[in-house]
Amino acid sequence: MARVADFLDSINRLIGMTVRWCALAMVLIQFAIVLLRYVFGFSSIAINESVLYMHSTLFMLGAGYTLLVDGHVRVDIFYAKASPVRKAAIDLFGHLVLLLPSMAVLLYWSWPSVRNSWAILEGPISVGGIPASFLLKSLIPAFCILLMVQSLACLLREFARARSGAPS
Repeated sequence: MARVADFLDSINRLIGMTVRWCALAMVLIQFAIVLLRYVFGFSSIAINESVLYMHSTLFMLGAGYTLLVDGHVRVDIFYAKASPVRKAAIDLFGHLVLLLPSMAVLLYWSWPSVRNSWAILEGPISVGGIPASFLLKSLIPAFCILLMVQSLACLLREFARARSGAPS
């Protein structure tokens, strides 16, 4: 189980290490947008939209990596003072009852919109923008799948820990 969990972790680790560069690119492009607009009097809707696309990519594809490194917000009122067994129970409940079902529902209900967007190769959000809204919409199922993959890795680790009797 540990090998499977490690493999699932490696998927989100690779994606996280890749999409983190979107943050730097966003800052540089936003700087260029301000420079072009206020120094040279030039504005481009496509360049402005590129920041939106990178921001979406960073957060949607980086969510699984954030779960991998335990960076998601948690209600520490209950969790911080809990025993290792209670923490494991809270984590299992969160993954099995909250995260996995909500991602499955979001994936199910978003898929028709994504499929239709690809069927027509949906164009830009704004006139003169990036003609690839279908790519932006594709981030939704990718987000769901990456979070489900990481949740499965977390569950495998919890089950392996429970079987071995090791503390969390």
